[in-house]
Amino acid sequence: MKKEIIIAGYGGQGVLSMGKILAYSGLMEDKEVSWMPAYGPEQRGGTANVTIILSDKEISSPILSEYDIAVVLNQASLFKFEGKVKKGGTLIYDANGIAELPSRNDISIYSIPATETAVEMRNTKAFNMIVLGGLLKAEPMVQIENVLKGLRKTLPERHHHLIPMNEEALNKGMEIIEKIK
Repeated sequence: MKKEIIIAGYGGQGVLSMGKILAYSGLMEDKEVSWMPAYGPEQRGGTANVTIILSDKEISSPILSEYDIAVVLNQASLFKFEGKVKKGGTLIYDANGIAELPSRNDISIYSIPATETAVEMRNTKAFNMIVLGGLLKAEPMVQIENVLKGLRKTLPERHHHLIPMNEEALNKGMEIIEKIK
């Protein structure tokens, strides 16, 4: 198994955290892992993306030009990465802020109303965990219990009381993701 993933959006959406949690989850399962963030100096509000590779075999390079999976959280990221999803791959998008929908017919496309759901949950900080839950429903590459272990590893201890809320958000994301094509 080898999954090459890009998660892209604006800074402040939890893009890098989502990638880090996914990477730690892979480590918990003894997978080979690469986590490579890229973000502008703006941090919050600027563009951010992270490349994650999870593999059963050694990873030769963390630099990718195509991806098995793209998770795009804004229109700019959709424009930039839709064409870089490998034929037969998967694209997941949050419909909030996306005016021009994905148009490819040679990939699986999923929509997840993560922004709307985070607002309904009265916790916009749960957005990235909703998206991660949807990703893991569409592409089950790591076990949820290892995601929770990854959360414990990445969250500062003073925030561990938020883990149950994050688990709820993961489960909600798994419920609400919808395959478009």
